[in-house]
Amino acid sequence: MRIGFIGTGVMGRSMAGHLMAGGHDLTVYNRTRSKAQELIDRGAAWADGPGGAAENADVVMSIVGFPTDVEEVYFGSHGIIATAPEGSTLVDLTTSRPDLAERIAEEAAKRGIETLDAPVSGGDVGAREARLSIMAGGPESAFSRVKPLFELMGKNIVHQGPAGSGQHSKMCNQIAIAAGMLGVCESVAYAREAGLDPETVLESIASGAAASWSLSNLAPRMIAGNFDPGFYVKHFIKDLSIALESAQAMGLRTPGLALARQLYEELAAAGGENDGTQALYKLYRT
Repeated sequence: MRIGFIGTGVMGRSMAGHLMAGGHDLTVYNRTRSKAQELIDRGAAWADGPGGAAENADVVMSIVGFPTDVEEVYFGSHGIIATAPEGSTLVDLTTSRPDLAERIAEEAAKRGIETLDAPVSGGDVGAREARLSIMAGGPESAFSRVKPLFELMGKNIVHQGPAGSGQHSKMCNQIAIAAGMLGVCESVAYAREAGLDPETVLESIASGAAASWSLSNLAPRMIAGNFDPGFYVKHFIKDLSIALESAQAMGLRTPGLALARQLYEELAAAGGENDGTQALYKLYRT
């Protein structure tokens, strides 16, 4: 397929690379060209904007930072919707607002274009190793068309329902991670304060009832003092804010989610917005 890929950051670069390795023709765009240079060196074409990446594509994929970035690349006279060919499929892999996914679907349909909102989970490791979880919302026809591409990037690929369903599913994912991260940080901090070796503690608890992705993958980074981003704190705060707004609109109480956002905002205010989410541990260190 001819694929336009927009957003070659921490995760997008690896995901786009898997598509190239699968034999597809890529045209890439990123606001900072240097972040796409590795893909260009491997044979990807460069576009000067989102519209340039979309104009001759069978499938257009995007993974950018914030809902405002999604709006910027999809709408406008040179945006993806205006330039993508009739009959193409648009796939937004960004974690964004469910209502924005619905709006994109509605506007694209006016030009004979189907869309999927397909946020991913698995962080930088999942992106590099093509082990992402991909949760998709949109027409079954679009999902079937794009699924072979998803299979080059991920392992757990599920069609959740109509437009917006992928984003709502990702909110469920982020809510579970948010509360769980508090427990992981407090567990590691407790082990240290009790005079235990945290790595030895992990040997006992990481495969029992306490097991989680965060405990197995991010707790070792906390212990090693490695706070490099697999997923940025600033982007996690964005996700938690979307989840809180959506929950409030449904009349749902989410006190754990609210506390997690409060603590991550405290971390960001202390200069940690560009750290990885495991950097929340900094607030627990004594």
